[in-house]
Amino acid sequence: KIKYLRAQLLRQLIAYFGDDDRRIEHAMRVLFHSERLLPEYPDCDREIALAAAVLHDVGIKKAEELHGYNDGRLQECYGPEIAGQILDAIGFSPDKAVVVQNIISNHHSPSRYPYPELALLKAADKIVNRDEHI
Repeated sequence: KIKYLRAQLLRQLIAYFGDDDRRIEHAMRVLFHSERLLPEYPDCDREIALAAAVLHDVGIKKAEELHGYNDGRLQECYGPEIAGQILDAIGFSPDKAVVVQNIISNHHSPSRYPYPELALLKAADKIVNRDEHI
């Protein structure tokens, strides 16, 4: 178990995104809603849920660098590897990291995995995306 997991994830995210405040704010809001909704998903692993919430959009940066834009498919393509590197850097469980990477690879597509943490992430991200587009 990682002490201060949220803080470590957010520190890594901020270091990765630098001055991209929009992406950092989005991840923080998804984290907030994921934690708020967590009691509705009793089978969730809290560490997996928090890591997925914070890191779900890390593929955006590489997609924009390589292609000049990002979309859900590109986020799902590039995000898992980057998330894996971040999780490894903080000593996250390799077994749990694989689940987080699978979630990130599927958070914009019809669910290919039965993970409750994927359902939670999609619910939290939907709330934030709805609020950001008002």
